[in-house]
This record gives sequence, structure tokens and C-alpha cells, in this order.
Amino acid sequence: MRYEFYPEALDEYEDAARYYAGCQEGLELRFIACAESAFRHVSVAPTRWRVFEEDVRRCLVHVFPYAVLYSIESDYVLIIAVMHCS
Repeated sequence: MRYEFYPEALDEYEDAARYYAGCQEGLELRFIACAESAFRHVSVAPTRWRVFEEDVRRCLVHVFPYAVLYSIESDYVLIIAVMHCS
């Protein structure tokens, strides 16, 4: 199943990558790899993660304090937020 971003979710994702780019050289690439892995996981097995609220599910990003919030649509996964978890 493919995934698409809600516009604000894409902004959150890009903002987080920019933040990590400013913290340490190459850290944004590690964040992107971990986030992309989470996106792939939810697109392959969207029902695997528990319901967060109503029809929204949550998948945690490995290593980084972020969660991917998403909903399962008829033919794709809609990423609603890339949320910092603190």
C-alpha cells in the first residue's frame, strides 16, 4: 500500500530533519532513514500498530523521539502527523 502526507505532516517531517541537520553533521540523514523506515512499515502492515485515537494509529520512529500518526484509507495510508513525543 502506498502512503501520502497530509501537508502539515510533511512540514513537520521537513522541520524535524532541518532541526537535526543543525545539531550534528549527518544526523538528519539518520533521522530521515529512521522515519522512512517507519513510513514503509505502516504502508506494508498498517493494522499492525494500535489505535491512538478514533481511526488514527501511531507508529514510533526508531531511535528518535517521534511518532508517525496515520489513518488507513481505502487504497493508501494517510500520514497525518510526524509528531515529537516530548
